[in-house]
Amino acid sequence: MDWEQISKAAYLGSIVLFILALGGLSHPETARRGNLYGILGMTVALIATLAFITGNYAVLLVGLVAGGTLGLVLARRVQMTQMPELVAILHSLVGLAAVLVGFATFLDVEGHQYEGAEKTIHDVEIYLGILIGAVTFSGSVIAFLKLSARIGGKPLTLPARHWLNLGLLIVTIVLGVIFVRQSAAGDGLNPLLIMAVIALLFGIHMVMAIGGADMPVVVSMLNSYSGWAAAATGFMLKNDLLIVVGALVGSSGAILSYIMCRAMNRKFLAVIAGGFGSGGGEASKGGGGEQGEAVSISAEETAELMGEAKEVMIIPGYGMAVAQAQHTVNEMTKALRGKGVNVRFGIHPVAGRMPGHMNVLLAEAKVPYDIVFEMDEINEDFPDIDVSVVIGANDIVNPSALDEPDSPIAGMPVLECWKGRTTIVLKRSMATGYAGVENPLFFKENTRMLFGDARESLEGVLKALD
Repeated sequence: MDWEQISKAAYLGSIVLFILALGGLSHPETARRGNLYGILGMTVALIATLAFITGNYAVLLVGLVAGGTLGLVLARRVQMTQMPELVAILHSLVGLAAVLVGFATFLDVEGHQYEGAEKTIHDVEIYLGILIGAVTFSGSVIAFLKLSARIGGKPLTLPARHWLNLGLLIVTIVLGVIFVRQSAAGDGLNPLLIMAVIALLFGIHMVMAIGGADMPVVVSMLNSYSGWAAAATGFMLKNDLLIVVGALVGSSGAILSYIMCRAMNRKFLAVIAGGFGSGGGEASKGGGGEQGEAVSISAEETAELMGEAKEVMIIPGYGMAVAQAQHTVNEMTKALRGKGVNVRFGIHPVAGRMPGHMNVLLAEAKVPYDIVFEMDEINEDFPDIDVSVVIGANDIVNPSALDEPDSPIAGMPVLECWKGRTTIVLKRSMATGYAGVENPLFFKENTRMLFGDARESLEGVLKALD
């Protein structure tokens, strides 16, 4: 029996399953199936890999038990509201693995005997793997700290930071040339270590310079980096499965980053350059002059307006995630639909702290998929909407994006809920959103503010509806 051919066939099957997983994850209705494909693909890949390992079984078993236990604990304990920071920290582990594999491969001289052009290519693979992995690792750690509010969302804008990044890039290229030359002579560890330190610092500086409003793009960008880091690891280990899967993750993450940038009217290089979005709650202004006075509303009045409406649009934001109000939202939706009200959900592509954040929360609460719409699908319907309910969203419903050319979010497509008859905004306070930009929506004549915790407020609305 040719075990090598069996292994290749198993890897091919895993690749097909991972492609099916990506296809399934592209839509909420098929996401569960996509997850199952991904689980099955990883299981096949692990079995095929373990079948050909000889020796070090004790170390392997410890690693499998430790990793599997950690994964199970995280899956059971981490709340849906913590998914953005969990994704970020998992990306860091992929980057760290690429760095460790790179150094192990370089130091394993006896296991890899190369000469001439083949050795040069192998050294370049090691260098790029450690470079991408180190940037991914440190950048993901900073993203985790920002998303979990352990550090502020305000961008760190150092003087001449672009020149600093350019200088680091040039030094990295020079060190790469030196590394390849020294490695051919049997050395090269020093330039590799220096580059790793520079890459770690670059990852920290890159994400620190990116403001809170761009964090959804950062998450998808780091997802792409982790994929390319995995692909580089595959080249170092001569593992076709890692190469293909890494390329799939890297390319899909890059495409998602492009979609996120387009949804924010931002260019990818502008996001990397940073500086957009200060810490949530700061008083950056979206416009000058007196904003006016916000008008508050009670839960009972909100229920009355919604119960008498024909068309209701619910716009969820990060505030819904923080309050864990998605289940109450679903119950409220059922009550309204029972009264004959047409309820729909409008989802902005960058609502929340990661791509698809709101879709995941609504799916968890079992909100029907057929009433959840993307921004482009429903934005033209707002003039016919009787009541729009904004749950903890801010920047994605900010009129200054369209009306004020000098606004930090100018040109960003937003959900134009103010064009409807009445807009009800659920917020804890009048603080600005994650981009730190004042929102004129709160002061419009047809806007009412329902202050308080989103779940408690919606429970009050639900009680009044019953």
